[in-house]
Formats: sequence, structure tokens, C-alpha cells
Amino acid sequence: MTFGESGLLFRQARDTLLRHREDLEAARREFTWPRPKTFNWALDWFDPMARGNHRTALRVVGEEADTELTFSQVSRRSDRVANWLRGRGVRRGDPVLVVLDNRPALWETVLAAIKLGAVVVPTYSTATPAELADRLTRARVRHVVAEASLAPRFEGLPGRWGRIAVGGAPQGWSDYRDASAAPADFRPDADTPATDPLFCYFTSGTTSLPKMVVHTHLSYPVGHLSGMYWNGLRPGDVHLNISAPGWAKHAWSSFFVPWNAEAQIVALPAERSAPQHVLEVLASRGVTTFCAPPSVWRALTRHGIGPRPPELREATSAGEPLDPQVFAEVAEAWGVEIRDGYGQTETTGQIGTPPGRPVVPGRMGWALPGYRPVVLHPETLAPVPPGEAGELCIDLSDSPAGVMAGYDGDERRTAAAFAGGHYHTGDLVVAEEDGGFRYLGRADDMFKSFDHRISPLELERVLLAHPAVADAAVVPHPHPVGQWVAKAFVVPAESRSGDGDTAAEVFDHLDRELPPEKRVHLITFTDRLPRTVSGKVRRVELRERTGTADFHRDRPAAPVEPAAPAVSAESAAAAR
Repeated sequence: MTFGESGLLFRQARDTLLRHREDLEAARREFTWPRPKTFNWALDWFDPMARGNHRTALRVVGEEADTELTFSQVSRRSDRVANWLRGRGVRRGDPVLVVLDNRPALWETVLAAIKLGAVVVPTYSTATPAELADRLTRARVRHVVAEASLAPRFEGLPGRWGRIAVGGAPQGWSDYRDASAAPADFRPDADTPATDPLFCYFTSGTTSLPKMVVHTHLSYPVGHLSGMYWNGLRPGDVHLNISAPGWAKHAWSSFFVPWNAEAQIVALPAERSAPQHVLEVLASRGVTTFCAPPSVWRALTRHGIGPRPPELREATSAGEPLDPQVFAEVAEAWGVEIRDGYGQTETTGQIGTPPGRPVVPGRMGWALPGYRPVVLHPETLAPVPPGEAGELCIDLSDSPAGVMAGYDGDERRTAAAFAGGHYHTGDLVVAEEDGGFRYLGRADDMFKSFDHRISPLELERVLLAHPAVADAAVVPHPHPVGQWVAKAFVVPAESRSGDGDTAAEVFDHLDRELPPEKRVHLITFTDRLPRTVSGKVRRVELRERTGTADFHRDRPAAPVEPAAPAVSAESAAAAR
């Protein structure tokens, strides 16, 4: 492999992390972010690494046969796509909305866009016409690359943008298959400044209108070296990540993390993401490293995880804290400890438990190489001592590479996120004496009840420990005296029904495990919780949901009408 100056700087930084793969202190001490002035990950790292490389880079699992591409093939195919897109009018800086499932065209298109210097606007294939219209307008989209089956959702949407379809050629759309006839030798029109925008991600919008997070050619490609370290990947590994395209976690662990490590990506189409399919792929495709959100880990354990996959070495979880009981069940059955990790759409992996560190269930882990997290008082911004709750922030004095450039079109939010020389995550944590961190919840999700601050996550952990509860989420509910009380939405286990007897059992369990000031006052049973494709609960939807199926802790035998709001919806933010 022959690299230019920028690619060599990237490789040297990566190799430092590989060299200290199980020694976090040494990795943090010796690692520094590479900071080339110009950097194009696809041209400066991927193509030189892929040249003459006939190892499998991508394996998309199919119903009858898998699609496998070598590093060399992916490089050449993305060159053709880049030349073809250039012929379709895609230019440096053009926002390109990418709405594709897990198929080779997704990886080829993103690589091609990186080579061109276009701005990728990833979007999940389940997006509604209203969500698509919002992205087209706010991201100022110039081109769309989408599944052919999704073409009807774009009919009548605003803007003038090029249409490219994958998997067919609807009327008015260009056929992606034509890219295979384009020249294979791509030449960029200029060097790529490392600070140029590369991605515009729409956040999950679990508590508000989705924000537009801008990442550069440095922040995500280089920034994901921290995620490579946390996942414990090595060259030649086979990595399976469960995440839908369109979400940042897909770029994390189904793109940059494995290919930064020269590892193979295994990808599952949406129709093959059920627990039985995931377990079959883990067992039959030589998977060595596996990452999934807690919702998937729960589904696997409920299904019955069976024997340990024969090649599996590393298991990780991200998105929200993993339930201790799921951790224990996997550890007992597989002899593998699931290592938690933490990051955001706005950053790469900040905190986690990497190989070589003891796993403590319920803990986020430790600062990953290249990041200096601190805990600050949410109002005074003064440092909070270990053992006390505060907002998790990232010290920006050494300019960690993996932090976003800002929120597109929102100077106020960007300024707030970077106030006082720190990046503010909006998450509340507790720093431990040993340098580790414990997660409490989103600051937006916390609320006061009878003057006590309530963490929904803490109550959810207790709920999930009861055998009658398959899934649970807690939100504030208006109360005429306490202003708010905790209300739980509960998905009953398969063998249980959402009736008064089950409600009484769960209330008894909560009263035993929680102090009086943290009691759950209401339970509503539901078939499913509203979640984003990345597995996060859409609490904003639950807070807006009303009905008559609530069971009150003082009257668990029969449903009761929900209480009338004690405060206006506009004042809800002040209570949290």
C-alpha cells in the first residue's frame, strides 16, 4: 500500500490504536488526532488500501446467496459511480439525499460522493413524504439517490433536484445501473479541504424537530478511529453491525469503523433483521465482532440466543444503556461480555469499555482515545466532583477531531452546544472515582416530581427487571400538586396480558425497588413503543399520547381516566 502524506498520517494514528488495543492508558497517552489540511478518506485512505486487495470488503446477506465484493472491486465500482454522478451534474458541495437499503449501491454511492466532495444527506428508507420534504427543503438537496420503490413518495415534493433510482427505473428517474458503463479511472477536480462538509445528518427528533448535524471530511472519517478502538476491531476481522442506513450509527459501524480497520463488513437487509436471521448470520458467516443496540440484544435473548457463535470475539452495544439482565444472560450463554459505548450523531465514540478493561454493567465506560470528557453543572458550567450528577461535556481545548462542525442553519443551537469552550452533549452523567462514567439520561427527559428530580432511565431499568415486562419507557404526566409524576408505558411479556393483575404485580415490584419519591404512578400497556430506526424511544410521541387505559398505583385493578393537565404544554420545558 502506497499512501500520500494525508493517508500516511491517518494510518500512523490508526496503527497507534491497534498497537495498544488492550491498553487504554497507553492508547490515550500516545494517540493524537491526525490533522491534515486536505483529506479525502475515499481517495487518500480507502483507494490506496484497496488497490490490489482481494480480501472481502463487503458481504450483503441475501435470501438465496450473499453478495460479496472485494476491497479492489468496491474501489473500482465507486470510481465508476463517481464519474457517472459527475456526468449527471453532481458537483463539489452539492447536497445528495441518499435513501437506500443495505445493498452494494449504498456503499458505492457514499464512497463516490466522498470522492466528488458532495455532501451526503443520509435518510432511512422508511421516511414519510413529510420527512422527505423537510430534508429536501432544509438541506437544500440538489440530487436524490433512492430505492426505485420509493419514487412515489417523492411525487409532488418541493424543489428541483436530480432523480437517480436504484433497483429499477421509474419514469423521470435515471437508472443507477447505467453507472457500470462509466469510466473506471476517477480523477478529482481538486484536493479536498479537511474542513469541507461531508455529511448532513438529521437527528432522531426524539424530543424536538430534528436538527441538521454537519460533519466534515475530518470529523467522521478520522473521528471514527475512536469507535474502531472501542469495538476492538483488527485487520481481517468480520464485523456485523445492526443499524439501518440513514442513521449515524450506520456510518459508525457499517462504514468507517470496519474499513478504518481493514475489516470486512457484513450487512443485513431490513427483511432479514429478525432475531433468528441475526443469530444464523453470526453463526455461519465467521463474524468476529458484533455491535447492536439494546433493543436488538433484548430481542435476541427473548428469542433464545443459543450457543456462542464460533468465531465471535467482541460484542458491543450502543444507543442507550444495556439492561444488566441482558448482559448477564449473554455472558452466561456465550462467555462474551457486551461492552457498552457512548457517542452521538454530533460526535464519534466518546466513552466506552474497550478490550482489556473490566466490564461493569450499568456503566458507560471510560474516555476513549482523543476525547477529554468532563462533567459540568448544567447552569453554572462549573466542574462537578465525582459522584455528583452533571452534564457530560467534551473539552475542546485540544480540538477533538470527531466533534461536529455545527448545526446547519441554526446559529443559536450551535453556539449553545459549544458554549464555554466545551461541547455540551445534553446528557446527564455521574463521573466515578476511577475515571469511569455512569449514565443518568437526557437532560430533556429529566423532570421534577414533588421537587424531586426523576430520571426515566433509572425507573425503566427497574421495570425491565420484572418478568412481566418486555419493554418499557417512562415519561412525565401532569399532576395537580406535584406538577409531574412518572407514567410508564409497558409492553407486556408474551405470556402476560396488560390487565389489572399484571399492573398490580408491576406496581408492587416498583414499590419494593424504588424509594417513595421515585414511584411510578401510572402504567399504560401497549403493543409496542415508538422507536426510531436506531432503537431510541420517541418520548415526545409518548408524552403527547393520552387515553383511558392507564392503571393508577393506588387503584391498579381498573383503568382510570388520566388526570387533567396541571400546567400548560408550553411550561413543560421548565419542569425538566
